[in-house]
Parts: sequence; structure tokens; C-alpha cells
Amino acid sequence: MKNLTLLLLLFTATISYGQNTGSVVGKLTDKEYNDEPLAFANVLIKGTTKGTTSDIDGLYSIENLEAGSYTVIFSFVGYETQEIPVTIVANKVTEVNVPMGASAASLSEVIITTTAKRESETALLLEQKKAVAFKASIGADELSRKGVSDVATAVTKVSGISKQEGSGSIFVRGLGDRYNITTLNGLPLPSNNPSNKNIVLDIFTTDIVEYVGISKTFEAQNYADFGGANIDIVSKKFTGAPYIAIGVGLGANTNVLKVDDFYLQDGPSYFGFDSGKAPNNPLLPYDYGTSWDRQNSKNTFNNSYSLSGGKKFSLGDESNLSTFITASFDAENKYVEGIDRGNITAQGTINSDFYKKSYKHNTNTTVMGSADYRINSDNSLLFTSLFLNSSSQDYSEYEGTNQNFDGGASGAGDISGFIKRGTFDKTQLFVNQLLGKHDFTEQWEANWAVGYSILNNVIPDRMQNTFVPARDGSTNYTFFTDSSIHNHRYFQDLEEKELSANLSVSYNFNKNAEDEFNGKVTLGYSGKMKDINFDSQQYGFFPIANKITFPASDIHNVDTSLNSTNFNTSLGDRSTFIPQLYTGNLDVHAVFGTLQYNLTEKLSAIVGARFEQLEQNVHFETSLVPSGDTSNYAPVNFLPSLTAKYKLNDNQNLKFASSKTYTLPQFKEKVKLLFQEVTQDYEGNPNLYASTNYNADLGWEYFPSNGELVSVTAFGKLIQNPINEMFTNSSSGNITYANTGEKAVAFGVELELRKNIFDIEKDNDLNDKLSFGFNGSYINHNQDLDPTKVFEENGFGANFTFDEAKLSGASDFLANADITFVKEFAENKDITATLSYAYFSDKLAVIGTQSKGNMVDKSINRLDFVVKSNLTKNLKLGLSFKNILDPTYKRVLEQSEVPGSTTQDVLVSSYKVGSNFKLSLEYKF
Repeated sequence: MKNLTLLLLLFTATISYGQNTGSVVGKLTDKEYNDEPLAFANVLIKGTTKGTTSDIDGLYSIENLEAGSYTVIFSFVGYETQEIPVTIVANKVTEVNVPMGASAASLSEVIITTTAKRESETALLLEQKKAVAFKASIGADELSRKGVSDVATAVTKVSGISKQEGSGSIFVRGLGDRYNITTLNGLPLPSNNPSNKNIVLDIFTTDIVEYVGISKTFEAQNYADFGGANIDIVSKKFTGAPYIAIGVGLGANTNVLKVDDFYLQDGPSYFGFDSGKAPNNPLLPYDYGTSWDRQNSKNTFNNSYSLSGGKKFSLGDESNLSTFITASFDAENKYVEGIDRGNITAQGTINSDFYKKSYKHNTNTTVMGSADYRINSDNSLLFTSLFLNSSSQDYSEYEGTNQNFDGGASGAGDISGFIKRGTFDKTQLFVNQLLGKHDFTEQWEANWAVGYSILNNVIPDRMQNTFVPARDGSTNYTFFTDSSIHNHRYFQDLEEKELSANLSVSYNFNKNAEDEFNGKVTLGYSGKMKDINFDSQQYGFFPIANKITFPASDIHNVDTSLNSTNFNTSLGDRSTFIPQLYTGNLDVHAVFGTLQYNLTEKLSAIVGARFEQLEQNVHFETSLVPSGDTSNYAPVNFLPSLTAKYKLNDNQNLKFASSKTYTLPQFKEKVKLLFQEVTQDYEGNPNLYASTNYNADLGWEYFPSNGELVSVTAFGKLIQNPINEMFTNSSSGNITYANTGEKAVAFGVELELRKNIFDIEKDNDLNDKLSFGFNGSYINHNQDLDPTKVFEENGFGANFTFDEAKLSGASDFLANADITFVKEFAENKDITATLSYAYFSDKLAVIGTQSKGNMVDKSINRLDFVVKSNLTKNLKLGLSFKNILDPTYKRVLEQSEVPGSTTQDVLVSSYKVGSNFKLSLEYKF
């Protein structure tokens, strides 16, 4: 507590201000020499000392100008001096290209354009204010200020959104992965996990992000497999002056620093690119190129490296090409330990009770490039290419008891044992996109985009060993072999290929007295064609019981136990092979139309409709269905939407939105496939079908001044035939999926506040600023549970403990708050400090059956502190201390809530993830 108090005192003593400036950039050309670049010309803001000179390519840039009107003076010996009036807009870039010559350039020769810096908070709020639709965005500037390094954490800064620790799943207004959509520049992204619909967002670093847009209301041009939010990552593009930036970072996790040794499985490299494969004879445990045993890793610090740069090339009077590239590598280590339990009965008996130690090493390698080609003022093309390699190593040890570990050692009924499991998971994603914008006339315009993505997710060599006391009365241990999961090697390959396209044509009509169009009609097409292939092989090993025994100290010397001398199939040792595969496709073809019209000076509306044909097919051959089976689903959907905005005054809006959408089950959920974790097994259900969603929002927005916002939004959702995880009616305690009832209802309210507490401008044009942000949401949610419906539709029982339940993954209350101080010491010298807080309340994890209570994830508080300082114009220093409170993550079986039960709640899992601190440096050339 003393440390926290000291930290808060240091923080409040740091005074800072948030940038609210613009910049002027451009190119000088020599009219006397065929418009060649004019180097070393002088550029000065009249009446100030702020200025620069053009570089060898004729390019110049003056940054950090307060909003307002200026005169820019361009001069060069022997050339006519130019004085050009320029209006600087906060958080925007004004481009002024000037031809220099013996005589002054005419006004028509000077090209002045102003573009929004959409990564800035102020610019994004301005877009939100002007838009008819509901919009919420978080830009690169805000992400930097809050020390956010990945997109998953970025979206949690928006009201009503939380992230599940460990899984990376995002929940929006209580709705989880299946209800959300992830896109890059408006085109869909594939999933890197066969269990999920969306790609895990924490594999995207914020280095590639201009801003992240979150649409919680459906619009006809978007894909309709939607109930929570469409999360659109808008990739960074180059603006401003040419630059090259190099960044490095070094940090550590407090849990990792506490352990004497840090262990990982054998095989994967530090950088996360290596992939293993099954040997020629995978049914021999000693034929693998990697060891069964853990390896001691010395690389326990967290590291990050980045390189980025951009430049604009002039291609003619109106044409230019802006290029941008960024490359980064991040490595992070974690250590967690705590209780991990499974297969708990209604009487509170814990049939699988372990203490778990887990060592984790995660990497992200990202390379992205973009080329923004401005053909002329009416036509432009944008090409974006993204490569991403994300890896996760997880070596875990479990020590405790399991009801299946029967027999043994010092007496009958000894159920103690030890498990070690290593998993390496790697995802490679390659995305290419081409987007075009065209203004044919004042009234006609077109936008199009096409993208192709290839995703490959592999688990190239998961390995597990299970040990129990030997059945010979000694203190030795032996292998436990009652099923193939206990001593195995596992290989998994998931490949998704997706072609997607968007096309729209718009017509503006009915110009008003202000020379603006009142109406806009848009017609378009959007589609995607996804092919998916999943293949896994599990090789299980069954040494003869008690033939191989060893002291407890040799549990980590499995290579010597499962060698060619001790394991011999001709003498009774066995191996098994379990292949599982599925293939599928998801094709979506849709036409849509929208009509946007300003009914009055204050009232605007957008009416939309989407006709969508989708086809979801999957064929599978698994251990549960060796002969194979197929599941098909091909409906046609009509999906209307309505959005309206009433402008109360220049600073206040009322907005309303309503729509109909749907939610598809995921491929793996529809496959009769058994997926085994150490303490929990999952199996799919081919009889799943889509839910239907009805959505409504009513919001009030108030924009007191630039960068400030007060908003309140009420929302409601009706979900017919919701899909949920549930326990099967069996002694196995497996989890499956079903349309568990007729409907689910969720309604709530969201509040957002952004306020500048003070903004002091000093005599030397330096500022001190204190700003505050808060968002919170309250959700009331409920769904009915119908065992008869589940049995009739699926053929298996669903003995629900309760007649109704909350929505899985939904917290009743979410809150985020941050306070930022910034102080300018001199031009290009400042310090910024941000303290941010996040909270989510209890949320349902798994619905209880057979008199068992629901599994619930308990509430969590999180506190982060970030300091950044521009030491010079080129050098930036950063320091972060995250997860300061280091809360305990707990999952509880709420048995005390079951009517008539005398059993207390049972703790299912409990662990801490530790705090992270990091020091970073960036130098910009």
C-alpha cells in the first residue's frame, strides 16, 4: 500500500498536457528546371521563429502548430519569395505544395489540402459528432498515451467491452466471440483458433494501427453475423514529413522474476518461427527429434524491437504515392501458479484436484507495408500487405489427485499423480488488400475493396506425460496409461483461405441552400468465400503397467524411461493413433442498399436493407464418428436496419438505431470432435443452428469542446435460440454446445465521459493540461433454459439446474477510467503520465446441469501506470508499470446458489498473472 501511495504521489506531481496541434507539410519544386525538387529552401511561419528548410527531395515539415491562421514564407536565393496564407486545424495535416521560380506562383499553382489525423482523439471525436450512425473509435495517439501495445487491450478502453484473461476473447455488452466480427480496413479476417470465430486480437500490435473502430450497431453494408460489435482495425498510412523510427524495449514480469528456473518444452525457438512435424515412425516414443523433458530457459526478460518509416513521392501535378512500412518483434514471458480443478460433483466432490505451475513464452512478429496512391483529387488506390507470426509456448506442471489415478503405492485408493504438458501454438497470417475510391462527378462516387488472406495455425508438437505412484509398494513412480491422452504427442494443422470483396456506388441528390446534398443512395455488394481445413493426429503410448518405474526425481528424465530399451511393442507395450479432421466452407454473398437523407436541418436518417445468401458446410471424421458425417446450413436472410440522428444544437445529438442480424455457430462447434484439456474435455454438436438477433440503441452525445465528450446510450437485444456452452448429462463432465432456450434478453446503459480538467497556456506558448476519461456500462441480461427443446433438437439430455441463467461471459458492470497529466518544458520536450483503471464484475462461464451450479468468473480490478517523455525532437522515452494491483483470477462453482443444496461454493481455479514493467526508447530520424 505504501508503494501504491508513493506511486500516486509521484503521478499527481507530474503535470502534462495532451497534444491539440496541427502541422504543415509539403514539397517545393523548381519551375525553372522542369519542376525538379528544390532543396535547402527556407520555410518560415511569419511572425515566429518556427521554421525549417526543404530536404534533398524538396520536402519540408513544421509540426506542433496551434490551431489558427498563419502565413507561411517560402524563400530561396534568386527566387521570388512566396507568402501563402494557411489555416492550421487541430490534429490535422495541412499540405502546401509550392512551385518556386523567378516570378511568384499563381494561386492556382499552389496546392493546399487538409487531411484529418484520424489517429488523434480530437479528430475521431469530430467524426463521431458529424456521423449519423453510432461510432466509437480509439486512435493511435490515445493508445500511445495509455501505453496500449495490442488491439485486444485497445478495444477494452471502449465502454461495454472486456477481455477474458488467458483466452483473449472479447466480450461486448455481455456477448462473446461468436457475436462479434473482426475486420481489417473493412474486410474480414480469419480466425487463428478452431474454437473461435474471430482472430485473437492481442496478436496485433498497435504499431500497425491508425485507429480501431467499434460499431455496436448494425449497418447494411457490414456483414450480418453480428450481435455485439464489428471491430475494424484501420491500418496505419503515411502522412507528414519523411521519417525513420527505431524502437527498443526491455521489461519483465514480477512472477517470472520470483522463480529460480524458467522452463519451456524442447523444440520451439525463442523467436517463435520453428515448427515441428511427426517423425517417420511416430508410434515409437523415442523416435522424435525433440525431448520429452523440460528445458531451462535463460531468456526471461521481455523484449521488443520496432522499425518503421514513411515517405511521400510526387508523381506529377496531382499524383503522389505515400509509402509506409513497419516491422516489430515482441517477446513476453509469464509464470502463473495456482489451483486447477475439474469434474466437480453437485455434492462438492472434486474428482480432479491439481496445483498448477505454468511457464509461458509468447512472441509476435509483424511486418506491414502500405502504398497510398493518389491518382488525382478524384481517384485513389490503397494497397496494404500484412504478415504476422504469433507464437505461444506453454509448459505446465500439475501435481495433485484425480479419481482415475486409482490403486497403487502405499495402499489401495492412492489417487495422487503428476502431469506435465507442453504446448507450442503458432499462427502465421498473410493478408493482401487493394482498396479504391473514385469520385466520378459531384454526385456519383464509388468505393471498392478486395482482399485475400491465408492463415495457418499449427500445434506442431504438443506433449504430455502422466505419472502415478508405482503399484509395487515402493516410493517409485510409473506412467499412468488408462487413456491415450496421458502420454501422447499431438500435431494439429488449421488452414483458412478467404477471398473477400466489397463494392458500393453512391448517388448524391437534392442540393440545399448551403450547397450540400440532402440525400445519398448507396447500392452495393459484399461477399466472402472461406475454405477451411483442420487435421490433427494424436499418438498415445501405453507402457506395460509398472514395468518402468523410477524415483520421483526422474519424472523429468522421460527420455531415459521411454527409450528403445524400455519401450518395446513386441513385448507388450502399445501405441495408438487417433486422427481427426474436418473440412468446410463458408460462402456469403449479399446485396445491400441504403438511403441517407436529411429530413430537416436537424433530423437525418439512414434506412438500409441487406439480402444475404450464406452457405456453411462441414464434413468431419473424428474419433467419435470414425465413419464421418456432414452438417450443412444454407439460409437466405433479409436484414433491415434504421439509424436516425437528431441534432439538438451544434454540440448535442440524439441517435437511434435498430436492426435484425444473426449469429452462426462455429465450425468446430458443429463437429462431433473430442478436444481434451488436462482438466476439461469439449465435444461438438452438428445440430447447432444460427441465432436471430434484434438490436436497438438510443443515445445522447454532448461535445462541450474539442476533445471532450459526454454520452449516454441505452441498448436492448433480443436473441432467439441462443447458443451456449453446457455440461453434458454424463459422468464425464464434458462441455458441449446447444441452442439452449427460446430467447435471451439483454438491456442496459453505457456512459462515457472525456473532460479537460484544466488547460493552461503559458507565456512561452507551452501548455500544462490535466484530462480525465471514464466509461462504464450496466447490463441486465437473462435467458430461459429449455431441456425439452435441447433433447428434441439434439437427441441428448440437458438436465439444467436452473430454469434460466445470465448470458455466458457477460459482466453486469464494466468500468474504465484514466487520468492524464502532460507538461511541456520546451519545444519538443515534454512528459506525459497516465494512470488507468479497469473493472469488470462477476460473469457466467458455464451453465450448470445435473444439480451442479453455474461456473462463474469472479470480478477483477486492474491498474496501469504509463509515463512517456519527448526528451528531444527525435528521442522518446517510455516507462510502464501494468497490472499494479495483481488481482487473483478466480473461477467458482456456485453450488450454494442451487435450491436445496447444502454444499458451499467450490473454487475451480485461482491464479495471479503478475505485474509487468517495461522501459522503452524510440529514436526518429
